[in-house]
Order: sequence, then C-alpha cells, then structure tokens
Amino acid sequence: MSDPVIDALESAGQARLADSIRALPDDQADRLLLQVASIDLPLVERLVRELVRDPAQAAPGSIGPAEVDRLPADDAGRANRRMAFEAGEQALRDNRVAVVLLAGGQGTRLGFDHPKGMFPIGPVSNAPLFEVHAAGVGATRRRYGCDLPFLLMTSDVNDAETRAFFEQQMLFGLQPDSVTTFVQGMLPAVDPVTGDILREAPDRLALSPDGHGGIFRAMGRAAMLGDLEERGIDVIMTFQVDNPLMRPADPEFIGAHLLARAQMSTLVVAKSAPEERMGVMATVDGRTALVEYTDLPSGLEAQRDDAGGLLYWAGSTGVHCLDRAFAMRLATGEIPLPFHRADKRVATVDDPDPQAPNAVKFEAFMFDALPLAERTATVEMAREERFAPVKNADGTDSPDTCRAAMVDRAARWLEAAGATVPRGADGASAHPIEIDPRFAQDAADLTGRIPSDFVVDGPLLLRD
Repeated sequence: MSDPVIDALESAGQARLADSIRALPDDQADRLLLQVASIDLPLVERLVRELVRDPAQAAPGSIGPAEVDRLPADDAGRANRRMAFEAGEQALRDNRVAVVLLAGGQGTRLGFDHPKGMFPIGPVSNAPLFEVHAAGVGATRRRYGCDLPFLLMTSDVNDAETRAFFEQQMLFGLQPDSVTTFVQGMLPAVDPVTGDILREAPDRLALSPDGHGGIFRAMGRAAMLGDLEERGIDVIMTFQVDNPLMRPADPEFIGAHLLARAQMSTLVVAKSAPEERMGVMATVDGRTALVEYTDLPSGLEAQRDDAGGLLYWAGSTGVHCLDRAFAMRLATGEIPLPFHRADKRVATVDDPDPQAPNAVKFEAFMFDALPLAERTATVEMAREERFAPVKNADGTDSPDTCRAAMVDRAARWLEAAGATVPRGADGASAHPIEIDPRFAQDAADLTGRIPSDFVVDGPLLLRD
C-alpha cells in the first residue's frame, strides 16, 4: 500500500503502525488512515522523543510564594477593586471581551454518563450547569449592551451530545450566532518503552484529549483568534464548566487583569486547609507559575509566614484572563507550550484489560503559559462568592457541597437586600434558595427587586 499518510507515519518513526495498516482489510485501513491524518504527527514525533524515548529530567526550580492582589482589607484596597470593577465594566461595554467555557469533560466521577455540563445542579430548579453559565452570559449581555461572544470548548468524547443538548434547549435563549462550539485536539497514546502509537481496536487509534492547554491550538485551528481580533476583542476569560458560582465575564477580574497590563491572569481563592488538593500559585525561578499539589515539595504545603498564615494559600480556580495577542502567539507555536507525560491504563488491541499503566498520554495545561508571559496578575476573590466546583459524587466538591454553597450565597445576597432568611441550628438556610443569574449577578442587583420586609418561608427560586 502506497499512501502519503503511511509515508508520514514512517517518517515520524511509526513504522509499526504503518505495517499494521498495510495488513488490514481495505475498509478498516481507510478508517484508520482517516484518523491518522487528523493528528499532528510532527508533534507526536517530538513528544515521543522528548517524553518517552529520551526524557530529560528537569531540575527542580526554586519555589517561592506568589504575589497576589489580595481581597481588600481597607478603604484603599476597596477603592482599587472598585476601579478594577469599573474598568472591567467599560471593557464589556466596549465589546473588548469574549468568554470561553472549558466543557470537554464527562461526568464519569459523578456517576453521570453525559457531558458534565448537562449535570443538574440548581438547588430548586435542577438547572444543568450549562444553563447556569449560559444564563450568566445572557445577563451580562443585557446589563452592558455587549455582544460577549460565548465559546464552548468540547472534546471528541462529548461534542455531539453537547451540541444536541444546546439545540434541544434552544441555546437557553441565546442567539445562535453568538454561541460557538469548537473541539479541543486529540493525541494518541503511545507505548511507554518504544513510543509506538497504540490502537484500541484494529481500525481505531487509542486517542485522548490533549488537555485544557490545547485551547490555544484548537482556537488557532478554528480561526477564532483572528475573528476576535477583527471584532476588536483583546480579552479572553476562560472558566470551568464544573463551577456554577463563577460569574462569566467577571468585571472585577477582567478589570484587574487590564489595570495590571497582564498577558495572563489567574483567579485564586484561599485554600480551605494545607492538604486541600488544589494547585497553588507560586513563583518558580522568579516566574509566576501554578504548582500542582502533587508537585509541591514535601512540607511546603503547610509552611507558614510570621503571622501564622499559609505561605502557599492561593489555590487556583482554573479561571484565567488572557490577552488575545498572547493567546495568538501560543496558538501559532511562537511561544511553545510544554506538554506533560501521564502514565495510564489504556485498553488496546494487544492489552484489552490492563492491570497496570501500559501507555503514555500527552497533555498540555493552560496554566503552563503563565511562566511564558512577561506580565501576569494573580487576583484573589472570596471563595464563598466564586468557587464551589462539582467534581466528586460525594464528600468534598460534590453536588451536595456545591448546592449548599449556591444556597448560602443566595441567602447572603437576600439578607444584604434586607430580606429575612430563617436559618437552622447549623447556620444554613432553612429552605433551599436559588437566584438565577438572569435575576441577579451579585448582591447589589437585588436592591429594589425584593421588598425590604421579604421573608423566605419555603423553597425559593428568583428568576425573570
């Protein structure tokens, strides 16, 4: 069999896969060739060389605490945050902002065999995560009279079902031309010794998403960054689908990013405990970086400053602001984003039921762009206002803890507006409460929208 894809495989050091394709029946060979043609073989060749066949051992960097724009504690700090909020609002009014929802995952850990964004989370409405975020985008558009492009990054695993769900729900009231879905890239798993590309079936590669750092290459392939430039958009805010407390296009965060003239910014919250499984913001060899909790040298997670506070307290929420020109340089490879090796169990034609890691997957992480930026900002927000992810079926970061956080925030907002919220012995609201983002996006939005003598006397859903 003579085929340019076969030739490319052999040139990339994948002669074994090339031979396997030649041995297949024509219909199976054609299906496999289509898959091979869709992957970036030069990239795979480089990753195999650097991370499998001849992996270099990176010397550990010098780690220090990050510089963080802390929550305001005095009048000067509150004035600075007000300036940031106003700068973010003006950027929205000027149509300088787009938002990207990272939504490539499945709800497997939740026992939910669908895209995670379809998981029902509303404490009263049972609204799915996708609706909460779409409602926030719609509310922001109305509030500031802006276009605010809404981009969803899916994966091959959930793209079709995500698109069908949004169509079924009529885009949750958003205009069709204002919502764009794009698919993150896929990379093949390889043999941990030889670097040979693996197959999960005779005519199917063992593929997996290339990590949330694939956003840059994916946006580049979809020509999105050029389109955003033509529209005058220079700020991109990215956020995770599993966190319904996050405000899309948060004016305060966007403004802090702009006032710092940062190329990339990170929204952080205070860790609940030293052992909490969160990546922390730090400096590594003098550059801003996110250090995964598994990579923090032993003992540092509990290290404290002279005042008794944690040195490494700034937990990343996975929310970033990016300068569009900086994102373009990452997309084109002008600034190469590093990839990481992950040893995993992968069912393959040669090992259908592996009992131990038998494959290497390659992933890029968005936060690895931080040390590549000339200017960064790390901005603290109140955890109870912005962070309650849904990751586990029970226990920490579960649907129960997330819904409780949503109810607690709604209760605080109502009380700030003068309402009475009965509370139980544990201090939690005696009734489930939910405030749809289209009704209010912060406590100030409730002013004048509810009577000052309002009493919550049962399950409450505030929604326009």
